[in-house]
Amino acid sequence: MSLNWQTLPTRLGVFKVSCRGLACLLVFTVSVCGSAPGMCPAACICASDIVSCTNRNLTRVPANLYKCIKRLDLSYNRIGILEPEWVPVLSEKLNTLIVNHNSISSISIGSFSMTPNLKYLDLSSNSLRTLSSPVFHELKALEVLLLYNNQITHIESLAFGGLYKLQKLYLSYNLVSHFPLDLYVGKHKLTDLVLLDISFNRIQTMPIQRLSSVPAKQLSGIYLHGNPFYCDCVLYSMLIFWYQRHFSSVVDFKNEYSCLLQSDPRGHNKLPLLHDSFMNCSESTVNSSFQAFGLIHDAQVGDRLIVHCDSRISDTGTQFVWVSPDNRLLEPDRETDNFKVFPNGSLEITDAQLENSGLYSCIAINKKRLLNETIEVRINVSNFTVNRSHAHEAFNTAFTTLAACVASIILVLLYLYLTPCPCQCKGKKKKRKLNQSSAHPSILNSALPQELPADEKKASTGKRVVFLEPVHEPKQSQNGKVKLFPNDSVVTESILKTTRTKSDSDSVNSVFSDTPFMPPA
Repeated sequence: MSLNWQTLPTRLGVFKVSCRGLACLLVFTVSVCGSAPGMCPAACICASDIVSCTNRNLTRVPANLYKCIKRLDLSYNRIGILEPEWVPVLSEKLNTLIVNHNSISSISIGSFSMTPNLKYLDLSSNSLRTLSSPVFHELKALEVLLLYNNQITHIESLAFGGLYKLQKLYLSYNLVSHFPLDLYVGKHKLTDLVLLDISFNRIQTMPIQRLSSVPAKQLSGIYLHGNPFYCDCVLYSMLIFWYQRHFSSVVDFKNEYSCLLQSDPRGHNKLPLLHDSFMNCSESTVNSSFQAFGLIHDAQVGDRLIVHCDSRISDTGTQFVWVSPDNRLLEPDRETDNFKVFPNGSLEITDAQLENSGLYSCIAINKKRLLNETIEVRINVSNFTVNRSHAHEAFNTAFTTLAACVASIILVLLYLYLTPCPCQCKGKKKKRKLNQSSAHPSILNSALPQELPADEKKASTGKRVVFLEPVHEPKQSQNGKVKLFPNDSVVTESILKTTRTKSDSDSVNSVFSDTPFMPPA
């Protein structure tokens, strides 16, 4: 290759050079990128548009960098603070900046004003603690930001404000305790963000209701494993929903999801979160979560219902087709009965009927990317009039039961507290007891009971008479007769017995005889 006299622009104007082969290319490079001595710093290694200054104990960026570099690697050095103009040369072509494994503890506003066209920024494995806002607002073209393995505890709401082209954000292995919801909702949300790795932090709860409005294209890229979540059925339902949608963030790290009991906040016993045997969650709770994320829709007869096809590949060039419960194909721009499919994949039911209930399938197809996805949505159509009558009947039954319970309680209280005082009956009972006690001796005596003195009456009031079972003494001295007063032990046993046998006839006759019993001589 040879070149003759050429006109080349420089900072000092225009001059002509005569060169041949690579010499002319060198002159051209020097004229555009700067002076030849400053092309590659002594502490770095340069290869075309790549400059590597790794592991050189640098505390700041070398000052003699040339402007043509596209990739600058400053990893494994001792850079501590990022201040304005910490990059001494305006590098408009620089798109990759690697500053990992340094000692960076803070980032000042305006630190990236000299590198406005960065697309890849690696600040991992440093000592960052907080991310104030807005420290990255100059990086309008940034697509990938690595901040993992720092000591970040707090992220301000607008710390990533202005990064509207950001696609991947890595925040794993930090000390973050709250999920950065501002990335997905609000005025400054990042609509192109498809990956957020916030695993292995200190997040215990999730804003699940707010996340239900986030498109599946973004939800599928949220990595939450390794966080000390509290065991919660709503969180379990959300993760099960992601698992059934085959989100790689849950499928690939299923065993890394664990939870802690509220009674064990220190985490002595971690439970696997995505195993049915440990989480005893009701079906209604799981279905309510699915309903919040758009997998279950309820409607009344005659309602107009619009169901969105929340696909992860819903970019330009994607075509949508719906399949009804009776296997009818529903395509865009073709109305079938009361169904209509829009080009963006939404399904409209103009006049919902009971027979429209069932499981619908949305199929998203992208021929250019050779991708497809099937999403199942359940639609429940009910009759408001029938439900209302059932509800009225249920209310009547509940009211009747409650009224019966109240009436029963009132009757019990009346019985307990409003019955007459039993004091008048006590005297009669005492008299009956006295009569009974005075009548007992007549069982053993033929004469009628006589009047006793007052002292003896008082003493006999508490007496009780029992029928004694006769005891046979097998000794010869008794001649087979009955011993009326046996030993004390026998008396004790006899008191507990109340039945008489047929062999006791002699004893019964003797007890109820008119003549006194005489022992044999």
